[in-house]
Amino acid sequence: MPTPTEHGRPDPETTTLARSHDGRPVSDRGDTVCVIGAGASGLTAIKNLAEHGFGVDCYERETGIGGAWNWRHDRSPVYASTHLISSRPFTQFPDFPMPDDWPDYPHHSRLLSYFERYADHFDLRRHIWFGTEVVRIEPVADDRWDVTTRSTGGYGPERTSRYAAVLIANGHNWSPKLPRYEGLEQFRGEVMHASSYKDPAQLRGKRVLVVGAGNTGCDIAVEAAQQASHCWHSTRRGYWYAPKYVFGRPADQVNDTLLALRVPLWLRQWLYHRTLRLTVGDLTRFGLPEPDHRVYETHPIANSQLVYHVGHGAITPVPDIARLHPHSVELTDGRQIDPELVIFATGYLPRFEFLDAKILGDDEGVGRPRLWLNAFVPNYPTLAVAGLLQPDSGLFPLVHWQAVLFARLLHSRMTRPQRAAAFAARVTSRAGERYSGRVKDSTRHWFEVGHVDYLRALERALRDLEGK
Repeated sequence: MPTPTEHGRPDPETTTLARSHDGRPVSDRGDTVCVIGAGASGLTAIKNLAEHGFGVDCYERETGIGGAWNWRHDRSPVYASTHLISSRPFTQFPDFPMPDDWPDYPHHSRLLSYFERYADHFDLRRHIWFGTEVVRIEPVADDRWDVTTRSTGGYGPERTSRYAAVLIANGHNWSPKLPRYEGLEQFRGEVMHASSYKDPAQLRGKRVLVVGAGNTGCDIAVEAAQQASHCWHSTRRGYWYAPKYVFGRPADQVNDTLLALRVPLWLRQWLYHRTLRLTVGDLTRFGLPEPDHRVYETHPIANSQLVYHVGHGAITPVPDIARLHPHSVELTDGRQIDPELVIFATGYLPRFEFLDAKILGDDEGVGRPRLWLNAFVPNYPTLAVAGLLQPDSGLFPLVHWQAVLFARLLHSRMTRPQRAAAFAARVTSRAGERYSGRVKDSTRHWFEVGHVDYLRALERALRDLEGK
């Protein structure tokens, strides 16, 4: 099989020339698989595909690995104080544990060093083309793909290579989702999305309005409580704020124990509510809105400090924005406030700009592909997406097993074509299945999965593929 050279460039002796449908020259990479992105998902994809005997070319638009966790990257949403919200044992790759002496919730700098060591340990860098962005992916005959690339920033000529398969791992937390409010364009204060927030110095001494109650919005509100002259925190609905520790242990570890014991959802909800009543009490007495849903029906917000600062008066909870005026913000309850800085922590939408959205089943082009296991594409058995998940625990173990399943599928296409065909039929018939129980219908929950149910589904798929 063709393999890249030590520096990630294909050996000319292993590359043959072909032609695209419009006559462009194409470098045929034979049985090599293309991986897009060298963040956490891309790295484990490279590693698992290579372990299954495939040549791999990975294209990374930045000059280093780490994706979202490398805060030097233009598209990284990471800010100075970012830590994991899932604990270390539930975040690490299953075949490469984090050091035992690391804290329960490591800082983002430790995560980047973890990826660096992972890449070095498995010798992954030789597969990666750094500073190279993917411009276009097109299906061609025999379930193969033409991948057109160029140097990041649009410099230099485009280059097209033909691959046996493509695994997309470009992340889904880099394209800001911006809300639309009446009068936003006329507002004369500073407006930014949380993707541009990097350091508490940006808040110091200012009157700050943080919009959004996800984990990032709550983190920024907590930092504004300590740095800003005043902080308002705007949310559309009430939420459950989970402490990071319960009974002296990381909360996700306690929850996983209950899941392993197959404690039913209604009982886990009752236990959670009971714990909150005993520790925090009624959140409405702090001015926070009452949640309009039961716990586990929205993505968990792991923040032990928000209620603390609300209780100390350092954060003022307010409802949603009705409209903006040049020098003030009007809220849905009729109040007007006068922030100098408005930060929209309103999340992200996935973008696959290099691919026709209809190929992924996103007929409306809104960024919500219709996939099986949030990864496998109907009618395109050699195309998959890695990491398009919003789990209730750590992401990396789930992506690891996604990559293993894709690698074994590709191998089965050569050794057990009937098994691979049955798998493809299952992808088509079961695309769009959910693995999260009942959650709120919002863009924030498009890719929500319960990690135990999802891992069990991956395990069943692996067994079916291998005939076990």
